[in-house]
Order: sequence, then C-alpha cells, then structure tokens
Amino acid sequence: MAIAIALGAFGAHALKDILSPERLQTWETAVQYQAWNSLGIIGMVLVGKTFMVDIKASTILLLIGILIFSGSLYTLCLSDISWLGAITPIGGILFIVGWSLFGWKLFVLKK
Repeated sequence: MAIAIALGAFGAHALKDILSPERLQTWETAVQYQAWNSLGIIGMVLVGKTFMVDIKASTILLLIGILIFSGSLYTLCLSDISWLGAITPIGGILFIVGWSLFGWKLFVLKK
C-alpha cells in the first residue's frame, strides 16, 4: 500500500507535466489496481488467520498480478514502449484467478 501511495503521489506531482493526459490516466489506473489488490491481500490474510483458510496461492496470484498489471502500466508510461500494454491483461487474469480461488476457498469452508 505504501508503494501505491508513493507512486500515486509521484504521478500526481512529478509526472503531471511530463505525461500526456492519456498516459497519466493509465498511471492512475495502475495505482488504483495496485492499491485495491494490496488492500485485498491484507483482507485475505485477516480472513485466512481468522477462519484458518489457506490463502497462500491466492495472495501469490494477486502479488504477481500487481507486478505484471501495474508494473507493465508503470513501465509503459515511463518508457512509452507500447507493446507492454499487451502484457497487462495477464496481470488482470491473475487477479481474477486469485480472487476466484479465494472465493472458492471460502465457499468450500462453509460446507
């Protein structure tokens, strides 16, 4: 979360006059996905500890998803290497799989 906040501030202050409005929006999207999924990981850990649910795979998927999704967007904004946008959906898929696995673990726990 601290990194997301720092990168958000960096984008808002240091990059606002450097990046195009479109690229600045891309930067903000990367920060938002990083922040939300970081909060999600914190929540997963709390649920895992409270209900004795194995959340290791889910949290690893989210962490890798953050690195690929947000990392590719940050790099795209700073380098303007457009093909990096093609990598971003891989991170999104990892988010979906990680959250789905977490949901499945909770569903199975109820039974």
